[in-house]
Amino acid sequence: MAQGVKHDYHLVNPSPWPLLASVSATVLFMGLVAWMKGALGIEKGQWWLFATGLVGLLGVATLWWADVVKEANQGDHTPVVSIGLRYGMIMFIASEVMFFVAWFWIFFEMALFHEHRTLSAIAEVRDAWAAWPPKGVELVPAWHLPLVNTLTLLLSGTTVTWAHHALQQGDRKGAKFALILTVALGALFTAIQVYEYSHILHENAFFSEEATNSGLYGSAFFMATGFHGFHVLLGTIFLLVCLFRLLGGGFSPKQHFGFEAAAWYWHFVDVVWLFLFAFIYVIFGASGH
Repeated sequence: MAQGVKHDYHLVNPSPWPLLASVSATVLFMGLVAWMKGALGIEKGQWWLFATGLVGLLGVATLWWADVVKEANQGDHTPVVSIGLRYGMIMFIASEVMFFVAWFWIFFEMALFHEHRTLSAIAEVRDAWAAWPPKGVELVPAWHLPLVNTLTLLLSGTTVTWAHHALQQGDRKGAKFALILTVALGALFTAIQVYEYSHILHENAFFSEEATNSGLYGSAFFMATGFHGFHVLLGTIFLLVCLFRLLGGGFSPKQHFGFEAAAWYWHFVDVVWLFLFAFIYVIFGASGH
C-alpha cells in the first residue's frame, strides 16, 4: 500500500489492462465471426484474426492476474478489500448461474412441450417435433463416458476441499498434493470430453440423414456441454495458477482468498455438471428411443 495512505481501501494504480482486454476480446469475437462466416474482407476459414485476439486476451489476462498477485503480496488486500473481492466473486458466479438457468429454461421448454409443435400445419415441423430427442439421433450412453466424467468431477470436488482444509490447517504438503490431484482430474475431464466429441462428430451421431431436425438437439447439446467444458478448462487453469503460487511459497492459513475463489468456482462447475448429466444424458437423453 502506498505510503501515507490511512484507510483500508486499495486505490488501484492506472492500468492499461482493462482497455487492452476489451480491444483483444473485440478482435477475438470479430475474428471468430470472420473465421466461421467470413467478414471484414476476410474469407471464411481464415483464423489469423481470431488467433491474434486470443493471444492478446491470454497475454492481458496473464499480466493482469500477475498484478493482482503482486497487490496481494504487498498487503494491499486488507480485510475490507477482501470483503469486496468476495462479493465480486459471488456476483460473478451468480451471473454464470443465470446463464445456465437461461439455457436450461429453453432446453426444458423444448423437451417438455415439443408436442405443441406437432399442431403446426407444416408436415416437416410436425415430424421434426414428434419426439425429443429427434428420431435418428444416436444418443451418448449416460452410463459410459458421462458417468466417468461425473465421478471425475465429484472426486475433484473432494480433493479441492481437502486442499482448502489442509491450507487452513497449515498443512502445505497436503494442500499441494490435493491440489495436484484436482488439476489432474480437471485435465482428465477435458480429455474425456474431447474424446466424446470426436466420437460424436466422427460417427455423425447427431446429424445423420435419419435424424430429422437433429440440428436443434445438437446445438442444445453442444452449447450446454461445450460451454461447461470451457468452464472446466478455465477452472483448471485457475487452480493451476494457485498451485504455482502455493509451490512458490504463496498463501497462508489466514490469507488465501485467491485459492478460495478458485475452489468456489470449481464447486460451481461441479454442481452445473450434475444438472447437465441428470437432464441431458439421463432423463431427456433416454426418451428418444
